[in-house]
Amino acid sequence: MKLTLYVVDAFTSELFKGNPAAVVPLREWLPPALMQAIAMENNLSETAFFVQAADGRFDIRWFSPFKEIDFCGHATLASAFVLVESGVSSLITFRAPAVGELPVVRMPDGRMEMSFPSRLPTPVDEVPQALRSGLPLAPVAVLRNAQAWFAVYESEAQVRALRPDFGQLAQLGPLDVTVTAPGADCDFVSRYFWPANGGEEDPMTGSIHAGLAPYWAQRLGKTDLRARQLSRRTGTLGCRVEGQRVHVSGTAVQYLRGEIEV
Repeated sequence: MKLTLYVVDAFTSELFKGNPAAVVPLREWLPPALMQAIAMENNLSETAFFVQAADGRFDIRWFSPFKEIDFCGHATLASAFVLVESGVSSLITFRAPAVGELPVVRMPDGRMEMSFPSRLPTPVDEVPQALRSGLPLAPVAVLRNAQAWFAVYESEAQVRALRPDFGQLAQLGPLDVTVTAPGADCDFVSRYFWPANGGEEDPMTGSIHAGLAPYWAQRLGKTDLRARQLSRRTGTLGCRVEGQRVHVSGTAVQYLRGEIEV
C-alpha cells in the first residue's frame, strides 16, 4: 500500500522552526497498530491521520511515537494546511471524540485559525511530589486540567532557565506539564513537557493553549493574546477567547511531500 505523507512545520512561517507534524490523508482507517507504527517510524511529536466523512467533515486521529493522543493542535493546523493548499476549502471542520468539532479557517492574512473548546485549568489544593521534584524552581501557582499540570512562574527568564527532571515528570502520566509566565514582548510564554506521552519537550503545543489562553485572559483582562513557546525551535501563535471557545491561530510551511509504502 502506498500512502502520501506530508511534513509541515506548524506555528511558524520559517522552515525548521515551530513544530513539525506528519500528515497522512486516508480514504479509510488503517488498523491502529499500523498507524502507531507509522508514527513511530516518523519519529515526530505527532502524526495526524484523517478520513473525510460523508457529511464533508474530517475525522482525525493523532499519534505520538508512544501512543494515540486525545487532542493535538499543531498537527490539526498542519492537516488543515495540507487540505487548504490542495484546494479543498478555506474552511475545514475536523472532529475527534475527546474534543468534538474543531473548525479551522484560513484567514485573509494567511494564518490558520482553529476553534477549540475551552479547557480552563483550576487551582489545586495538593501538588504531587513528582511535580515538586521534577521542577527545580518552585512555581508561584499550580493548576491543572484534563491534559496537564500548569506551573506558573513570575518571569519569562525563569521559564527559559528551567531544566526539569524528566524522570520525575514521567511519573505524572497520563498528565503532561506546562510551565508558563508573562512574556517580555508578548502576553505570555510557555514550555511543554510530556515524557509520559510523547517525548521530553514538545517544540510547539497548540492544544495546551486551550487552557493557557483562558487562564491568561482572566489574569490580564483581555481576550486577544499573543503567545510564544520557548522551545529550541520556538513558535508563535495568536489566541482569542470567546465564551467557551478558544481560537488559536498560526502559520505553517510545508517541508516535505512524499510517498510511503506499508
